[in-house]
Amino acid sequence: MKKLIQCALVICGAYATFSVQAASYDCNKAKTVTEHAICNNRAINDADVKMATTYNIIRHLVPMGTRGAIQDQQVQWLSLRDQCRDNVSCLQDVYKMRQQKLDLYMDRVYKQGPF
Repeated sequence: MKKLIQCALVICGAYATFSVQAASYDCNKAKTVTEHAICNNRAINDADVKMATTYNIIRHLVPMGTRGAIQDQQVQWLSLRDQCRDNVSCLQDVYKMRQQKLDLYMDRVYKQGPF
């Protein structure tokens, strides 16, 4: 029971640290209107973290040619995302679109296993 409580405290501490910088970048260094909008909206902030995590995992699991294509797509997507500025609906849509694309890559990685 004591170990369970210690684990819970560690998780809570990690979550508290995580929520200070919840976006995939340091919100204290946010420069653009879009970056500030992401930091100020919890749902979009969470979508940003999920997308960035998925993107980083995929980048390390795919072959070089595919990695370059995914990186190019990410740069294009960031440009599209930034066009949303502080429009929450637009940001939600572009994050959903990008996550779906990254999930397709992740499905391909799973199918190619074994892991």
